[in-house]
Amino acid sequence: MAATAATEAPVLDHDAWMAIATEEYRRLSDLLRSLDEAEWSLPTDCPGWDVRAMVAHLCGAAEGNARLRESLRQAAVGVRRFRRPVLVDSINEVQIAERADRTPAQLVAELDDSGRRGVAARSRLPRVVRSVVVPFGPPLGTKSVGYLMDRIYTRDAWMHRIDIARATGRELVPTADHDGLLVRDVVVEWAAAHGRRFDLELTGPAGLRLSRGTGGPSLSLDAVEYARLMAGRGRGEGLLATTVPF
Repeated sequence: MAATAATEAPVLDHDAWMAIATEEYRRLSDLLRSLDEAEWSLPTDCPGWDVRAMVAHLCGAAEGNARLRESLRQAAVGVRRFRRPVLVDSINEVQIAERADRTPAQLVAELDDSGRRGVAARSRLPRVVRSVVVPFGPPLGTKSVGYLMDRIYTRDAWMHRIDIARATGRELVPTADHDGLLVRDVVVEWAAAHGRRFDLELTGPAGLRLSRGTGGPSLSLDAVEYARLMAGRGRGEGLLATTVPF
């Protein structure tokens, strides 16, 4: 596999991110509809979250995308009720707690609806709004609104689909034209974060090979496993200890 220089890798624009987000929710729906009732109680790679809690979080996040007032409400309730050191953890707790009485079928239907409306709202954000830089706090730090709405919410849904597939033993079936685009974007951000020379070969359907300069370490691993390391699922060594926000 010929290596592409990290600086030459294509950057996804807003429309491309929204197309990927739409497809990700479709794939999530297909996966969730394949689960039996017992599988909703299986633990995931996120400590304290079973499949059901993870889907409740996804529903709440998508509803917050769809309605700004709802996003602000979740933050306010989270600060008042849960008071976690990191705001996003308090928001996640609200999303899960408020869906405690919903059945798996209800959660799937909610995610279908809120996911569609959330992507539609994200798609309509004007460029001037997407360019506003905000101090979001950990784990994001100071980023643009577009970074959050394009990358992070899409990556979050994608990684949680990977989590659910692993928890339930489902085959993930990644593809180059979807998962591969997400992986490439993660690699480009990872390369910028550590700034060192490397030659990285990622294998599998979502795989690619990117490099920077010569004389750096040669790394080879499965593309999905690489993405999991970048999202904090496990701990990498050397350059792979550098992670990116999900």
